[in-house]
Amino acid sequence: MKVYALAPNENWICDRFVKEWNEYAPCDNTEDITECDILWLLADWCWDKISPNLLLQKKVVASVHHITPEKFGEKEKQEFLQRDQFVDAYHVPCLKTKEQIQNLTEKEIFIQPFWVNSSLWHEITADEKESARSQIGINDSHFLVGSFQRDTEGHDLVSPKLEKGPDLFCDAVYELSEKYKKENKEVVVLLAGWRRQYVMNRLEKMGIKFYYAELPPFETINVFYNMLDLYIVSARHEGGPQAIVECAANRTPIVSTDVGVASVILAPESIFTPGEITKASPDIDYAYNQVQKYFIPSGFDSFVDFFGEI
Repeated sequence: MKVYALAPNENWICDRFVKEWNEYAPCDNTEDITECDILWLLADWCWDKISPNLLLQKKVVASVHHITPEKFGEKEKQEFLQRDQFVDAYHVPCLKTKEQIQNLTEKEIFIQPFWVNSSLWHEITADEKESARSQIGINDSHFLVGSFQRDTEGHDLVSPKLEKGPDLFCDAVYELSEKYKKENKEVVVLLAGWRRQYVMNRLEKMGIKFYYAELPPFETINVFYNMLDLYIVSARHEGGPQAIVECAANRTPIVSTDVGVASVILAPESIFTPGEITKASPDIDYAYNQVQKYFIPSGFDSFVDFFGEI
């Protein structure tokens, strides 16, 4: 069985997934699309890069990460249905995405979170953590909160990308700031990723200090995770996000809204309702134990089995 995984070439997480699949997955992968048995549209929106004739010749699996209802109108529905004619089966990373698409298709829908590369996402030593924190002036009087994602719409670099919940993130940071003031601690935010303008503008208005690295390498992001007192996922709609499994893998304290794989990886008490983040508590051991089964190479097993069935 030869699998061709289509990369979007957008310098985004799907490109990393394709690279890891081609390097580590225990099956006969190919980078020649004409040779494959399974054509995996890992970035489903790139399906129209492939000729219809080729799509008809192959077994096609499309990964749908999530749908944002507010952005899924009649045009998007018709495109989904048009693509569905060429798709043999779907992959989704979580049950919530399956529920979003199951009324749009009669094709099989396979639920499986993406794998985790533990050579990238891992715990560092206490001395390394302390050194990294001190380099940006973080000490015991600070509470360091992290967010490493895109959250501002590209068309104007002002409007919040609401499905990612940047407004909810800022509200949560404010809640925590008020809480830790009573404990004589200052909340500081560490940001990474493209398009963080909305959050940075909000933090400036709230008078909350932040540090920002736009596109640091993965090794640096792993250090960033390890530096944190808390990582917050505040999304309204997500397929992953991968931050959940990455935090779990390197034992970073994390709380999340009930999106994507949150309920699969995190303890119930680590999932919060917007406006009530102070009631949530991270459970590092629970998350670490839950993420083990998704580490490479075992994280590939369900995908390989599913492709074999197709």
